Order: sequence, then structure tokens, then C-alpha cells
Amino acid sequence: MSAEPTPQHGGRAGRTGSGGDGPATNSPLPDPLVWDRLPEPVRARLAEVAATAVGGMPAADVPVPLRRFARFTPAKRAKLGGSALIAELEASAVFRVDVIAWWDEHRSGELVSSSDDPLTAAAAAVLHGDPDVAEFVAAAARRGVEGELRAELDAALSRVDKLTIELERMRGELTEARAQTRTAGAEREHEYQQLRRRVSEQGAKLRAALDATAAAEAVAEAARSEVAAGLAAATAEVERERARAEAERKRADRAAAEVTVARQAAREARQADEVRLGLLIDTLGGAVDGLRRELAIGGGSGPRPGDLVSGASVMRRGAAIESHAALDALLSVRSLHLVVDGYNVSKTGYPELTLADQRTRLVGQLAALTSRTGVEITVVFDGAGVVTAPPRGSRGLRVLFSDPGVIADDVIRSIVAAEPEGRPVLVATSDRAVVTSVRKRGAYSVASVTLLGRLVRP
Repeated sequence: MSAEPTPQHGGRAGRTGSGGDGPATNSPLPDPLVWDRLPEPVRARLAEVAATAVGGMPAADVPVPLRRFARFTPAKRAKLGGSALIAELEASAVFRVDVIAWWDEHRSGELVSSSDDPLTAAAAAVLHGDPDVAEFVAAAARRGVEGELRAELDAALSRVDKLTIELERMRGELTEARAQTRTAGAEREHEYQQLRRRVSEQGAKLRAALDATAAAEAVAEAARSEVAAGLAAATAEVERERARAEAERKRADRAAAEVTVARQAAREARQADEVRLGLLIDTLGGAVDGLRRELAIGGGSGPRPGDLVSGASVMRRGAAIESHAALDALLSVRSLHLVVDGYNVSKTGYPELTLADQRTRLVGQLAALTSRTGVEITVVFDGAGVVTAPPRGSRGLRVLFSDPGVIADDVIRSIVAAEPEGRPVLVATSDRAVVTSVRKRGAYSVASVTLLGRLVRP
């Protein structure tokens, strides 16, 4: 190793103070070349001395470039601010004098008296500007080189000891491996002789097995011939049975097709009969209605005999149904047509559900109501924005969706207007505009809350 240290900072001669701390004292200024040739251990010792001194100085005496390190511990200050500390020692004689004074005051002259430590002595010589500073620095460098050489010698001796131990171990392993090799050779020879005897025995057994195999193959060939003949006969029988089964299946398919056709024909005939019967009933109803209008019987504007009885009154058409009792009384009329404003009722009763779930729940409750009362029910939803499959109605329940550009309120008004004069119509909604328009046409109205209360009852 070379004893010549590598300089890290150039001298900065000409600066006599530290950040405006005042003029330099008469302390001798070290030769700038000394700072360039300081070994790294000496620079580290100087940084440690300055870092410790900075921690004990008043804040006003600390040079400005070093104040940001003042809050650190001395060890951290020397590690992170070492370069700044060395640069300030080199450039500022005032800072050097402050460092020396602090050490003389607080460390009892330790910086000067540590002559047995070459690094401390070299650091003290640099700070004091000793004329023999070069000799102290060289002594510290030699001590550092000697320490490094001694450490390398100790490491080399340690490696030699380890290699010697490893060599002895490998020699022991080699001897053991040779003994194992000799033992393994004897064992392999013994195993070889045993294998030869076994091969001879297996050869005799193999020849016997080959003879037995030849005899077994002869017997197997005879059995194979018998099995082939039996298989051919069985295959022929299976083919015959399969042909019979196929014929039976075809006959069954034809019979099933004939039954299906007969059922379809019967269903179509029944549907045709129902259609003809419905048409006949509609024709008779139309004829009856025509006779009523022709003869002015019923449905007229005049009162009926029963309406003239004194001491009693009837519910006038176009009235608002406000109680469950009145609603039950109106639902008992078999000819009643209940028209429901779908979303107005569902959003009142269960707004937390999605629109699709609202529709499904309301349609289910209305289906139960029509099955209990027998009245005709029509529920109308706005058709805009419906993206899922709409629910289907049941017997007595009609589910309608308004066409694009048409709102459900107008569909409800059209249904009320299309009903014949005299048929009771009840509209379930809380929309005031709808209530006003349908009541002008003689329809009854019931609030959504009232109808919901009736739907949840058994």
C-alpha cells in the first residue's frame, strides 16, 4: 500500500474569516499544500474534532455554512458535514482558533497532549500551524500504513490457518474415500457373482416360460376360434333384435306423432270453439247494447226507479275513494274496471327497488287481487327506458306499456274514454292532473297509498 494520501479538497488561501465572523487572529496559517496532502484518516480526525467543538459552541460563533449541521449529534455531524467542516477549518483561521480554544477549555488540553496517538497529534499540528506539521502528517500516514499492513498480515495468517485446517480435512476425507472405494469394489464383485447366478437361474425359468407360453398360445388360438364363431352368431342375433327394435321404435314414433297431431288438432279445435264462442258473446253483447240504446233502457242520464227511493243515497260517479271500506265496496262490483298508474303506485310503495323489480312486484300483487275479486285490472307503465323483458299479465290482468313518445297518463285517459257509458271505472293514481281528467269522464279515483294498503291485505 502507498503511504501517500489522496487529497480531497484544494487549499483556499486568502480567506481569513468565516462568514463575517470577524478578522483573523494572529494564529499562524498552515501551508495550503498541507491541506492538499492530508491523508484521509487525518482529515477524518480533524472532522471529528471540529464536529465535537461545534456542538459546544454558542450558535452565534458557529460559521454560517456549518449551522445546518449544528443540530446533529457529533458523530452524525462528522459523517454528513465532514467535507464542510474540513473546508471551514482550511479557510477560516477564526474557526480554527475557536476549535482549539474550545478543546483546551473543555477537554483539558487533550488535543495537544495526545502525542501517543499519531492521528490526534497530526490533527493538532495542522490546527496549530506547527512548522513540523509535515512530519506529524507523515508519521500518521506511516502509522496508518503500518496498521493496514498489520491488518493484512493478520488476515493472511488467518487465511493460512483456515487453509491448513481445510487441507487436513480434505486429506482425511481422501483417506476415507479410498477406504470406501476399496470396500465398494469388494461389494461390487460379490454382487456381480450373485447376479451371474441369478441370470443363470432366470435363463432356465425363461426357457420354461417360453415353452409354457407356446402351449398356452395354442390353447388360446383354439379358444379364439370358438369365441369368434360364437361372436358371429351373437352379432347376427343382435342385428336381428336391433332391426326389430328399430321397427318398434318407428311404429312408436309414428304413434307419438299421431297423438301429438291429435292433441294439436283438439287444442286448435278448442281454441276455435272458444274464439267462436267469444265472438258469439260479443255479438250478443253488442246486440243487447244496441237494444238498450235503441229502447233507452239503462245507461241513460235519467234516474232509475231504485235511485228515487227516499232516505238513501248512492255513490256518485267521479267520486274519490278515500277509505278501504269504500274501496272494498267498489271492488265487489264484478263489472268494475280498475286502471292502475303503474310507476305512480310502485314508486310510492317500494321506491328502494329498481324499476324492473317494482314492475314485477306490483304485477304480482295485482294478479293476486284480480284472482280474489274477479274484477278486470289494467296496469299501465311508461314504455320509455324499458330494457328488460316486461312482466306478463295473468287472467283478468292486463299489462300495458306506452308507445315511444306517449306517456302512461295519456294511455290511462284513453282507456277511460273508451269504456262504455255506465260501466264503473276506478283509476288508482296520486297524479292530480290524471285524477282531474278521469273524474271529468265519470271515473272513480283512489290514491296510490290506499290501493297499496288493499294489496297487502289477504
